[in-house]
Amino acid sequence: MEGPFLYEIVIIFLLSIGVTLLCNRLRLPATVGFLLTGVLCGPSLLGIVNDHQAIDQVAEIGVAMLLFTIGMELSGDALSRLKRPVFLGGSLQIGLTVLAVTGLALLHGTSWQRGAFWGCLVALSSSAIVLRILQERGTGSTPTGRLSLAILVFQDIMVAPMLLCVPLLAGTLDLSLEHAVFSVLWVALVLGGVLLLAHFGLNRLMEAVMRTRTREILLLTTLGLCLGMALLTSALGLSLSLGAFLAGLLLARSQYSMSVISGILPYRDVFMSLFFISVGMMLNVGYFAAHFMEIVLGTLLFVLIKSALTLPAVLVQGYPLRAAIITALSLAQVGEFSFVLAAQGLSAGLFDMAAYQNFLAVSVLTMMLTPGLIAVAPRVAGAVERLRRHGAPVADEGGVKKQDGLEDHLIIVGFGISGRHLAQVAHESGIPYTILEMNPETVRRYRGKEPIAHGDATQPVVLEHLGAERARVLAIVISDPAAVRAITIEARRLNPNLYIVARTRFVTEVTPLHHLGANEVISEEFESSIEVFSHVLAQYLVPRQDIDAFAAHLRQANYRMIRRMSSTVDSLTDVVGRLPDMGVQAMRVGPESPLCGQELRECGLRPAYGVTVVAILRHDEVEASPGAHFRFAVDDVVYIFGRTDKLYAVKPVFSGPVRGQEEAAAQGFPSRSSSAG
Repeated sequence: MEGPFLYEIVIIFLLSIGVTLLCNRLRLPATVGFLLTGVLCGPSLLGIVNDHQAIDQVAEIGVAMLLFTIGMELSGDALSRLKRPVFLGGSLQIGLTVLAVTGLALLHGTSWQRGAFWGCLVALSSSAIVLRILQERGTGSTPTGRLSLAILVFQDIMVAPMLLCVPLLAGTLDLSLEHAVFSVLWVALVLGGVLLLAHFGLNRLMEAVMRTRTREILLLTTLGLCLGMALLTSALGLSLSLGAFLAGLLLARSQYSMSVISGILPYRDVFMSLFFISVGMMLNVGYFAAHFMEIVLGTLLFVLIKSALTLPAVLVQGYPLRAAIITALSLAQVGEFSFVLAAQGLSAGLFDMAAYQNFLAVSVLTMMLTPGLIAVAPRVAGAVERLRRHGAPVADEGGVKKQDGLEDHLIIVGFGISGRHLAQVAHESGIPYTILEMNPETVRRYRGKEPIAHGDATQPVVLEHLGAERARVLAIVISDPAAVRAITIEARRLNPNLYIVARTRFVTEVTPLHHLGANEVISEEFESSIEVFSHVLAQYLVPRQDIDAFAAHLRQANYRMIRRMSSTVDSLTDVVGRLPDMGVQAMRVGPESPLCGQELRECGLRPAYGVTVVAILRHDEVEASPGAHFRFAVDDVVYIFGRTDKLYAVKPVFSGPVRGQEEAAAQGFPSRSSSAG
């Protein structure tokens, strides 16, 4: 590495630290800080960087590494479910954009060739920025996150054909049909051979590397596979990032994928930072200042046109308008590969230097606006939906049929893993339920097998059709934080007595959702931490009751109920919910429980465990406040009241396995055999 280039890199890193810290104080994403760093380092301001081409080459590696990690995080099942959004949604998005921009160019008096070229520039979006922000916000697994990924993948696939079309549109290349067919076959043959070889030999290679127990060899192997596949696709005329994405998909099948991805993440972040800085360097501040209004208006027009042209590509797949608006705004920026395409178009004479500078200015502005657009997209979608409802009432949103026969039922919003498990348990327990899912592919897969419907639960009319006013419980098990909040608000407004259980990813979402009306909020982050310490303590032979007591104490401290007073008469659950660290638990008497055959007065549940029996369910009949001579029987469901840690501690007495009997005996509890007489 030459001295001047190393000097430039060091200055860039030091300057980026100060700028990103300032952006953090202003609550701006780090991406904006890196873009501003590039503007400062660029030739139009400080002029720190002289070898801009070297920075661009290093930055392109960052984009490839990002797509590599995205590919590794996708399972085979997830990728197969994305086939329809990739090819249908992606082709519609690019096709409509190219056709619309070409038509606008013809109306403006420009040739159709230049219009088609501008359409290709506008159609591409930034995989680097969008996927990075989705990962930071934790929304990559939401329907809108998967839709954005699918369209971005198809755009990367179409980079090579677009690059081939540049000389054709400029009239500088006469490509015969025979040569075109031969090129396509050659690319398919080489890629097919490499993928076949990797499929059969990759696992053996990774096993050999892991047996060395050398972290350096694992890292070198990972980088070699990632960049090697990227260079191969680049040599075939495709993009570097597409090859890296394919390498990630192949390595995702390996059992060592987690070790691979953890090693490459720090390098990916460094290279990605350089990518954003290199984009900021392209902005000519002097040209921007001289054409400020023109560039700002062009940027606004770009965002509106591209968003409007992306909407049909999502709506045609059966997704609701809200998902289409969020996806469209997320992709309303210029892509990193558009810069490569623009450079080729400039050299081919498809536009002049003034148009090129205008394009660069609009591109950098749209990239800087992307974090803000993604953040406000849910609010924009909500505002559009409210205007739509006021303008024209929707009779049937998303094909949801009105559930007239259901009463006191369970509504499950989202049919991922959590939703499927909940539906299975509800079915086996005889609980009436209905399911709402926004992904049309999932609805088609389970239609006829489950009471599932397609629709957007943020719409009040959908919740009304699902019978939210008559339902007992609403379980929201989706990954979109904004949608969870919107559904909670609408459901609470429709039914003040509805018990709402919401799943969220982060602990910081728990309190806001409680304030919006959720009765229970389950944080994946918090529950994972409890599972971790439970397994650790179990290995140190800490008694199970103590572990459950620790977990109960933490849950009580972190999950404070915020309930709304909806009527003058409170249910037992409502009253208990306002008592600190208290609760009601239902326990089934097992066949080996020492309680079987004993009277309530003989059990000593209150003095030994600090719990009180408030009711007993036997053969569908409830015995409220049972007397002292009530005798327990197998399969009795006993409702007990007490402190949460006490409720967990008494579990073994009711379950009745061998360990439960021994624990009961240790507490001085009479066994079943000793009380038989």
